Amino acid sequence: MHLSDEQIRTMSLEEKDRWWLDRVYKGDMPQLTVRAAATGMGLGLILSLTNLYIGIMTGWTLGVGVTSVILSFSLFKVLSRIGLGSEITMLENNAMQSVATSAGYMTAPLVSSVSAYMVVTGRVIPMHQTMIWIVMLAILGVLVAFPLKRRFINDEQLPFPEGRAAGIVMEDLHNSGDKQGLFKSKLLAASAGISALIEVVSDKASMTCMGLRHLALPDNLDDYLYNFCAPSILGTSLRNLTVSLETSVVMVAAGGLMGIKTGLSLLVGAVINYLILAPILIKQGIIQGTGFKNITMWALWGGVAMMTSASLYAFLSNPRLLLRSFRHIFPSAVKKEDVLADIELPLWVFVVGIPIVGLVIILLGHAFFGIGYLTGLIAVPLAFVFTLIAVNATGLTSITPTGALGKLTQLTYSVLAPGNITTNIMTAGITGEVASNASNLLMDIKPGYMLGGKPRHQAVGHVLGIFAGAAVSVPVFYLMFHGDISLLTSEQFPMPGTQVWVAVATVLTRGLESLHPTARWAIVAGAILGLALEITNKKTRGRFPLCGTGVGLAFVIPFSTCLAMFLGALSFWLLKKTLKNPDGRIYRIGVENQETVCAGAIAGGSIVGIIIIGLNAKAFF
Repeated sequence: MHLSDEQIRTMSLEEKDRWWLDRVYKGDMPQLTVRAAATGMGLGLILSLTNLYIGIMTGWTLGVGVTSVILSFSLFKVLSRIGLGSEITMLENNAMQSVATSAGYMTAPLVSSVSAYMVVTGRVIPMHQTMIWIVMLAILGVLVAFPLKRRFINDEQLPFPEGRAAGIVMEDLHNSGDKQGLFKSKLLAASAGISALIEVVSDKASMTCMGLRHLALPDNLDDYLYNFCAPSILGTSLRNLTVSLETSVVMVAAGGLMGIKTGLSLLVGAVINYLILAPILIKQGIIQGTGFKNITMWALWGGVAMMTSASLYAFLSNPRLLLRSFRHIFPSAVKKEDVLADIELPLWVFVVGIPIVGLVIILLGHAFFGIGYLTGLIAVPLAFVFTLIAVNATGLTSITPTGALGKLTQLTYSVLAPGNITTNIMTAGITGEVASNASNLLMDIKPGYMLGGKPRHQAVGHVLGIFAGAAVSVPVFYLMFHGDISLLTSEQFPMPGTQVWVAVATVLTRGLESLHPTARWAIVAGAILGLALEITNKKTRGRFPLCGTGVGLAFVIPFSTCLAMFLGALSFWLLKKTLKNPDGRIYRIGVENQETVCAGAIAGGSIVGIIIIGLNAKAFF
């Protein structure tokens, strides 16, 4: 049960809150119980190791919300049937996924800022310092998220596709008793199975083990085209411009959840970046080399500027809502005005907690990494600004541009602390990780809002996951490279994310003038374009087909990913426009149960993809 697009545009926040309380809220259904917390922490330990490996090899981290939902549901279903306990409630499952996902995301700083610092300085950070540092950054991220929940989830109803998928999966799994629920469960299983099968068939190692290598699909469907010809633009092949059609349907399904507006924005941004600007700049030698890494080193500046101006305008353009959010700090005002006063996250925690935790981080940054007090002080409010950008991007696409935001911080500190490469890296780590954890918390709260849970329970669960993830991922990370920094960015541990952080810091410590003039003009143009798109959206009450955050985000992710998400959004949009018979099977599958189909595809493909990565690894340690 959710609001229509028209209701989201026309209803006030008070009306939306009353609607949610009357129709969605589940009251006192068990949520953050001991078994939910313990299960979430246990699953989080396992999933954090998975993310650690993926981050080392690719520089990315995977969302684990849907995975943890299905695993925990299956675990308690089995235990119930053999008489070792009862099944978990839907909201227990939801609280559990908050714990597990939080633990899974704790690996991000290990494969970015922390390892980059060690590579640059040649000094191994003591393990206990790393653990304390990443825990405090994550907690500050949770605190920064508190005042943003009412804006982005309650009022704007941003989709947060991965969180939405987790909510849909939980609802279908726990409500499969009636006929409609059974139909949804079958759809969920079918779409998950098809997506999982595609992952297996497109993995050559798995198919070889089964003696079916000749039947394996290529990683990209356009491999068949590239075998016969090599299309190019201005002498650069499309493949080297990241133009490909992925075999996996996971990102296609994510596009189906985010909607046509975001999908179209991603495609437009990708076309501008990869098919127009990049070929010209490569031909002129401004972009050195080809491929995603080299193109992004130039493109991220304009893309981040676009996301920054769009996100700040969208946030500040409704001052009434902003002031109303901060009025909820005072209990006397809340009791009279807010029907959700006893359910929502208490904002006094934000007011008290951020200065305290922020001060601790400033002191730790000085003690651990030599960051100046004033420099650290600037990084804390900067983290709040960047969180606005990250939440907008995550809310629309489930992709948090942590790396790109880190680069923006590095650019800022190339001016504030020129020549100080360690400060450049670790202050970027503060803003990037705070923004990432805030976005992840709101992603976790999204399914709770859909299912009628209490946000404060998920916030507590998120903090529990922070400690669980740090407790296992940090020791394992240190065990993997045995104190030998030369292994970081080696062939065994490529650490592409770390390499980018080091490269950007090395360039920017020479100052802003080290950026090519075209990159500086891209910052100006991106900021103006992002602002223009968001002003147009406000004037048209959201009916304009493009959004600044989506267009800007396309400059920091591959063309293939943008294309896959656009195709998913377009496919389901066309089904809604063309199918008119509500009794038809295709209508029931593609229109009425669009979210179930997409969520199942994300779940099946993600779980099997993680398993395949683990099986294909020669050795984890």
